[in-house]
Amino acid sequence: MVDVRDKERSSWSVLTPSIAQQQQQQQHYSNLERFLQCATPSPPSKFLPQSCIHDLNSLWQPPGSKDIVEYFTLGDLWGCYDEWSAYGAGTQVVLSCGETIMQYYVPYLSAIQIYSNKPVVASRNSREYNDVVQFESDCWSDDSMSDRKLSRSLSNNSSKTWDTISEDSSVDHEGSLSKRDKLGYLHFQYFEISSPYWRVPLMEKVTELARNNPGLITLKNVDLSPATWMAVAWYPIYHIPSQGN
Repeated sequence: MVDVRDKERSSWSVLTPSIAQQQQQQQHYSNLERFLQCATPSPPSKFLPQSCIHDLNSLWQPPGSKDIVEYFTLGDLWGCYDEWSAYGAGTQVVLSCGETIMQYYVPYLSAIQIYSNKPVVASRNSREYNDVVQFESDCWSDDSMSDRKLSRSLSNNSSKTWDTISEDSSVDHEGSLSKRDKLGYLHFQYFEISSPYWRVPLMEKVTELARNNPGLITLKNVDLSPATWMAVAWYPIYHIPSQGN
């Protein structure tokens, strides 16, 4: 009598590369490729209820069947950064001398803009809170005045650009959809202007911002416009020499 589990284990051992094979494959990657593999978040996905599928913006969804839609919340996404924010994300780095070390990096939120499919009543309060956060960051920042003005200018120009696009909510002469239908509504934005020495890790910053903006945790990726983006800065904290060195 053959145990089916034995077959599963044997087939799994054939399909799964050994640790030695994985290490050999890693040697062919560049330092950047190894870092991207290590620092790319992979949040767990769930299935959207059928009753909610009709509320999705069809322009934002990938082509294909809409019978089954997977999603994750922003809270699930930030959860991927939780351990990295506390202990760092470790990746192999090959130095110019040929030595291999395990370098650890901590993520920091540099900027984020979230566009959703529905207008947010509390968006004005969110922007006011952002201004307060940026003002407090100014008080502790060692950046020069010119750097501060540049950061504010970039933030203001981004808002003005969006306002210009948002005002054009009418259908053009060719009958195409409005830009708001394509890009959505500005839900939240944040631009970090303090120097790296005064920043807190990404998870701590998101937790702070989410107190006044719960959508940072509850929003689903299927509710977000393709115009949504964020910038994460990774700073090295320490490294460990490889055992083979």
